[in-house]
Amino acid sequence: MSKPHARPRNPQFSTGPCTKHPGWSLNALAGAEIGRSHRAKQPKAKLAEVIARSAELLNLPDGYRLGIVPASDTGAVEMALWSMLGPRGVDVLAWESFGAAWATDIVKQLKLDDVRTLSAPYGELPDLSQVDTDRDVVFTWNGTTSGVRVPDGDWIAADREGLTICDATSSVFAKDLPFDKLDAVTWSWQKVLGGEGAHGMLALSQRAVARLESHTPSWPMPKIFTLAKGGRLIEGIFRGETINTPSLLAAEDVLDALKWVEGIGGLPALIARSEANLAAMTGWVDRTGWIDFMAADPATRSSTSICLKIVDPWFTGLDGDGQAAVPKRMAALLEAEGVAFDITGHRDAPPGLRIWGGSTVETSDIEALLPWLDWCFAAVRDELAKAA
Repeated sequence: MSKPHARPRNPQFSTGPCTKHPGWSLNALAGAEIGRSHRAKQPKAKLAEVIARSAELLNLPDGYRLGIVPASDTGAVEMALWSMLGPRGVDVLAWESFGAAWATDIVKQLKLDDVRTLSAPYGELPDLSQVDTDRDVVFTWNGTTSGVRVPDGDWIAADREGLTICDATSSVFAKDLPFDKLDAVTWSWQKVLGGEGAHGMLALSQRAVARLESHTPSWPMPKIFTLAKGGRLIEGIFRGETINTPSLLAAEDVLDALKWVEGIGGLPALIARSEANLAAMTGWVDRTGWIDFMAADPATRSSTSICLKIVDPWFTGLDGDGQAAVPKRMAALLEAEGVAFDITGHRDAPPGLRIWGGSTVETSDIEALLPWLDWCFAAVRDELAKAA
């Protein structure tokens, strides 16, 4: 198979940190309040602006709090788990590595007794009808390492007694989430917005705030996870008074991204861009025999973390080490060609490819990548077959 001629203009398909929005440049950081205390008036105003613009773009319900927290999405999830779990039994959903990590933390770190883990293999979802929302529920909206997402929020009861804690980092800004069904929602700047790492966002419903103000965890609480003091929510966190020192460069960068979102039409435009990327991938997969989506059900297929499995008989006939070598060799070859960076699947997932289709990725770049994937698979198959 001959090598394609056209290349993606932007070869950055990493699932996190993700590519910058079209038109981004370092000039976007010119107004950053660098070298200043993040507690000074102007820098704090910048952080508050990140919160306000994010809440407006996402149409957060009235009364929801939104704050900037440490340690990216992982820190935001851990903060919610450590601060709010304990009063009720917990259902935790795990169908890929991050859900499994939250289950491990709940059982082995917090050592809660009444925990049900509803699990499913990569490519599938647990039976959502078995979830009891009168218990606390912990889940990822989109399984970043499997490319499988929940289809909607219909399985979450509006009159639930428990809290829903949702790791939504690769869905926020790419899906129209039913926030009224979600009590604690976490994400990071580095995913759909293409921002920088280390900063998390945490949105809380009034029900979540009530839990924080009425529940004192039985375990020691690290300062970095503390959201309430003396039975009252620490309101400053949700006004830009961060628990630890944020990067004002990163804050300026995400402000630029949020302004870009506003300029192209807001959340609907972001959703349309990501769905267009998935549509381009779907057309190619449908006409290509050697590849398939890891998510078997189109209704649960992610438009952001697009996870692919190789189904060619030559590949499926290889042993485990042989299968693991193929996507790594493909990724190395495409990187050497300057065509695609960082597209191997997650280390905990079955061997395959993972291509970010989030809203900062241009569909034209996805379309230019696809012939290269065909060429690369054929080249690696021939290379490894000869070596054998």
